[in-house]
Amino acid sequence: MTALERLQNFLKKAGLPEDVEPLTPDASTREYFRIDWHGATAVACVYSEVFVAEEHAYLDVTNLFRTAGLPVAEVYAFDGRAGVIVHEDFGNTILRDVLVGSDERTREDYLTQALALIAHIQAATPRAYEMNSIASRLAFDFEKLSWELDFFTTHYFETLRHTPLSEAESAGLKLELDDVAQELAGRARVLTHRDFHAANLMLDSDHALRIIDHQDARIGATSYDLVSLLLDRVTELPAPEWLAGKRRQFLDERERLGLEKIDEEEFAYEFRLQTIQRCLKAIGTFSYQSATRGKTYFLPYIAPMFQIVLRAAENLDKFPVLRDIISSSIPNQ
Repeated sequence: MTALERLQNFLKKAGLPEDVEPLTPDASTREYFRIDWHGATAVACVYSEVFVAEEHAYLDVTNLFRTAGLPVAEVYAFDGRAGVIVHEDFGNTILRDVLVGSDERTREDYLTQALALIAHIQAATPRAYEMNSIASRLAFDFEKLSWELDFFTTHYFETLRHTPLSEAESAGLKLELDDVAQELAGRARVLTHRDFHAANLMLDSDHALRIIDHQDARIGATSYDLVSLLLDRVTELPAPEWLAGKRRQFLDERERLGLEKIDEEEFAYEFRLQTIQRCLKAIGTFSYQSATRGKTYFLPYIAPMFQIVLRAAENLDKFPVLRDIISSSIPNQ
């Protein structure tokens, strides 16, 4: 039975109209539809498989975030046997689209609001543990971080470019990237959204920011979501001074919420280390999606993100193998 058929059966049992509007899914394992929900609109997410509500990450993390006062969608109903979750409809306005068409003042205002949301997510860390949330039982540990970096190596050099690294290059790069993963794993101490960027933030009818795609939340480094917000899918390198300003702004927001004070220089170090891991992970995803799923619109982001990684590694004065591979082997740098 298709996702649409399962949804229509769910709606029929609820005595609701079966006419639905397909929406663009963000992942192959989920399909989204706008539906009529008791005279208003709602969004129905249909999963590829049945689920047990108590073990479902989206339901669990949504409950955590809403309990913490974070602006995620209210869940109206769910049916694990049908694989359906019905939740609040935020409309169609994605922050990424708004930023592209806005003036600098508007962009900075929305980024300020987004920075504040990251700090509020981190403030919910104790609550995640108190609730024994799924998010508190997952972390960016060494295994997860190194797997993502291995994914990059495989899918950029082999799947996309068909030019595997030499044995010596591969071994040297693996040692350096494992060092990155090991150090970041030791810094995993706060709740993170895990994919916090402008395509996963929406504006509701009141133009307020709302968080989506939060089901993969887990414990990670303090800089993780900030790197994702500021450096995801860029086509030009942000100025170092701009990034430094955003880091200071974020640390100020954390302090305003009563969170632990973090030394600015130490945070800059972690931010650059996380930049290397997060951007290489993104390049791996872009490479895989472009080469195997035909999503070639990701390709323009690869070269700029390599440049960002190179600059971060140079600022750290570390990882010579990685720097050499990027400088000599990446086209159009």
